Amino acid sequence: QVQLVESGGGLVQPGGSLRLSCAASGSISSINAMGWYRQAPGNQRDRVATITSGGSTNYADSVQVRFTISRDNAKNTVYLQMNSLKPEDTAIYSCYADSGYRWYWGQGTQVTVSS
Repeated sequence: QVQLVESGGGLVQPGGSLRLSCAASGSISSINAMGWYRQAPGNQRDRVATITSGGSTNYADSVQVRFTISRDNAKNTVYLQMNSLKPEDTAIYSCYADSGYRWYWGQGTQVTVSS
């Protein structure tokens, strides 16, 4: 089992920045990759960014350049640095961990970009 706890969401003005954190606990060694999805009201859940156990990263086209995913192995934590935020980035952001045979999800954190 893997437990994920997210933090860092909130309200920010357009052009601003936020950093989301996702702390993992439990069977950490089983995790192959971690990342973030987001879901805006009325929309499907979309992948935002992924980082593998080897350190490779991948981003959705809509956030490329503006968002950076990183990890601190000593803290078992993955971060999503979000810069140049736009109103269309408003969504619930959920952290996930892929252990190969199942995915685990955090509780989600709200990000609202509005003036």
